[in-house]
Amino acid sequence: RLGILISRHLKRLERVVLGYLEVCDGPEEEARLAILETLQCTIEHAWPRMPCRLPLLLKALLRLMWDVHTDQGSTPEPVRAALLQGATECLILLDRCSEGQVKALLEGVYSSCQENRVRECIRRVRETT
Repeated sequence: RLGILISRHLKRLERVVLGYLEVCDGPEEEARLAILETLQCTIEHAWPRMPCRLPLLLKALLRLMWDVHTDQGSTPEPVRAALLQGATECLILLDRCSEGQVKALLEGVYSSCQENRVRECIRRVRETT
């Protein structure tokens, strides 16, 4: 709702987003899915301010992807797929606003990652123009 005015609150919002991405909130993962949507909207509206936040957001999104992949809990498969899709979309948006920095940073991760689901998400980010 704030549009570009969200940039006034980015520091505080960043802490909230990072906090929600770190914690599993049950089988339906409603909070994580909502925070990924919030992050996507924030990136779209405040894109000029995102490159300086790239290291923290990239680390948090990759950790989320890994956590979702390795989670042996009661999270249903469609919810896991939605979380991975949301994280991938955020990475794609971050890459666009940082002029390809995400792709460059993901090169090493892709080559060292052995897990197919995570590799597939990273591959989609790398192939998106």
